Amino acid sequence: MALPATLGPLRLPAIAAPMFLVSGPDLVVETCRAGLIGTFPAMNARSSAALADWLDEIAERRRPGDAAYGVNLIVHRSNPRLDADLEVLKSRKVPLVITSLGAVPDLVRVVQGWGGLVFHDVISRRHAEKAAAAGVDGIICVSAGAGGHAGTLNPFALVAEVRQVFAGTVILGGAINTGAQIAAARMMGADLAYLGTRFIATREAMVPEGFKEMIAQARAADIVHTDAISGVKANFLAPSLRAAGLDPDNLPPVGRMLPEGEAKAWRDIWSAGHGVGGIDDAPPAAELCARLIAEYRAAVAGLADDPFARNGGDV
Repeated sequence: MALPATLGPLRLPAIAAPMFLVSGPDLVVETCRAGLIGTFPAMNARSSAALADWLDEIAERRRPGDAAYGVNLIVHRSNPRLDADLEVLKSRKVPLVITSLGAVPDLVRVVQGWGGLVFHDVISRRHAEKAAAAGVDGIICVSAGAGGHAGTLNPFALVAEVRQVFAGTVILGGAINTGAQIAAARMMGADLAYLGTRFIATREAMVPEGFKEMIAQARAADIVHTDAISGVKANFLAPSLRAAGLDPDNLPPVGRMLPEGEAKAWRDIWSAGHGVGGIDDAPPAAELCARLIAEYRAAVAGLADDPFARNGGDV
């Protein structure tokens, strides 16, 4: 489908996903300047007042013609800042709000009331049906292999089932690192690709250099899918589990709180997706975006030259 005009002029159909303790104003601004959608979680700002400051900084640094930016909200009742953060987003008329852990119709209507879009992340058809009923503008298919709280469904299966129940914008995430993979996401029915782990390994990501180095050295086999760390199934880097004194093959009971002074989930126990094996550098975000754009264009041009795409498919 045609992408909403609210997203601005895009040079690539892709979103740099909002990542806890990773995404901030620098990464958002550089991504948007390059022509991709930049996002960050509201909780990365230490308070609602700090969130307002971040949004003001992004607005001041944005240039005419930049792509849209967005903010991720955890809408579960366990988030004590939800109402205050939503008021901040409303006051700044943030163009895109990405919601997690609950599709709330009232919140969707508030965002749409100021002209914003709501994209909601899901890991199953059932969640997609709830999001569609809530009136969201887009559904993010978080498939197997994505970083963070990932699902377990194959991306082909998940996109196909979401398309059956939702006519809006569909976004696909899960082990996407290259422009060719973004083109593949489009070919299989998604409107936009959702890249997380690839943007952890950039200069602007707010993470220790050791995290970026670990991603560059890791392979898909180093990713552990477990609910033992946060209480919800998520993908973590096995070397970071070992560094925290945990055995990836013998993890503690689900969601065990680590004693004070020990490593903490997300801060010290690092999350990444299956795509780590395709990452071996940490360039500036603008350089990465330019690379993705060039790769995407080459992939699409290559498809046009595919002998099966010409002459009625006769080879």
